[in-house]
Amino acid sequence: MELISTARFRKAMDRAVAASSYTKRIIALVGHLTTAGLEVKHPLLEAHAETSKAVLLVLSANRGLCGGYNGSVLRLGMNQLKQLQSTVPDVRLEVSGKRGISAFRFRKIDIAERFTQFDDKPTFAEVEVLANRYLEWYQSGRLDRLDIIYTKFESLGRQYAVAETLLPLADLSGEGEHHNGIQVQYEFLPSAASIVDEVVPASFKVKLFKCFLDAAVSEQIARRVAMKNATENAESMIGSLSIAYNRARQGQITGELLEIIGGAEALNK
Repeated sequence: MELISTARFRKAMDRAVAASSYTKRIIALVGHLTTAGLEVKHPLLEAHAETSKAVLLVLSANRGLCGGYNGSVLRLGMNQLKQLQSTVPDVRLEVSGKRGISAFRFRKIDIAERFTQFDDKPTFAEVEVLANRYLEWYQSGRLDRLDIIYTKFESLGRQYAVAETLLPLADLSGEGEHHNGIQVQYEFLPSAASIVDEVVPASFKVKLFKCFLDAAVSEQIARRVAMKNATENAESMIGSLSIAYNRARQGQITGELLEIIGGAEALNK
């Protein structure tokens, strides 16, 4: 299982790293557009006047044996759910992964939507279907806020559970690349409105896809570390049991020899 998780982790990490630069760049572009003083507006960049409907999406694993990966995500998800319920009248909980579904169901928390199709190889087409649903809900007024709980991947040695607000996209204006206060000038062809209408939804889809990729690679890293520790513990246990067995065997042999010697001495007398 350690070898399998290592192979899967490398493939998942390659996909996450490959998508990282594009995600940062397109989010930075949206951030520049929101601060460039343009007259063009987009519904996804504007927060609703009142936040009465929210969705909390929790990304967990379909399988266990990955250490504290699921536990950290679920703890943060529980806390975020309580915070949202204390401020937002209508909170819809959606969970990806069998482990998360089982945990919320055990605590008798209602789950509005369950996803089990996202494994260690999430595709953009699968995530895009989910993203289009959120975009439609937000623009139609059925959704005022979208929060996601997932494990963020930064490097091989650093992954941690985070809570991020993906909608409205106005919160993304501070992310991405920074230019030391220099305002970026853009020329739009054919028009600024057409470019913004294309870039803004794409940035949300890419950001959501990156969350799924980070969760996938973090899960494989956690499983690889857990299986490596299990292998080392098994080897240590085998060593300890071998020593105990050899001592018991040697003690039995010594006892049998003493009985033979004692019997021989008794016969000689």
